[in-house]
Amino acid sequence: MPENEQVQRMARPRMAAGALFCDAQDRVLLVRPSYKPMWEVPGGYIETGESPLSACRREVEEELGITPPIGSLLVVDWAPNDAEGDKVLYLFDGGELSPDAAASIKLASDELLAAEFHAAEDLDQLLIPRLARRVKRAISARGQGHPVYLEHGEPPAEESV
Repeated sequence: MPENEQVQRMARPRMAAGALFCDAQDRVLLVRPSYKPMWEVPGGYIETGESPLSACRREVEEELGITPPIGSLLVVDWAPNDAEGDKVLYLFDGGELSPDAAASIKLASDELLAAEFHAAEDLDQLLIPRLARRVKRAISARGQGHPVYLEHGEPPAEESV
């Protein structure tokens, strides 16, 4: 295959990274963007030359004004989108935010309207379906101690041999 044809066939997904923060009651920290109707997890798109973990840290600091330690990877989700193309989405473990850390959140006023903790059972009503599935899988992955690979927020179907 000629090199230019090979380059044209290579995937160029958009990539984003976010953090899963919880409180002492195991509620999940969600943010309410000013530019979307549904809630999100703190995070955003990865910039050229930036690692997913660095992007997660940068986005948390930009959006929430805090710099808590970001832990291990919980989820990688392949999420193609007809309008925007393929996406690869990373969700890292932000751990438990102390009441003091939560109280020190200073929202990026140009993009966020709120940051609140919500119970896991409310995620389906607050998040788009694919993100709700991803966050619930991340909660499970945190408990199991290892990351999971997802497609559209679900583990891929096993292929028969």
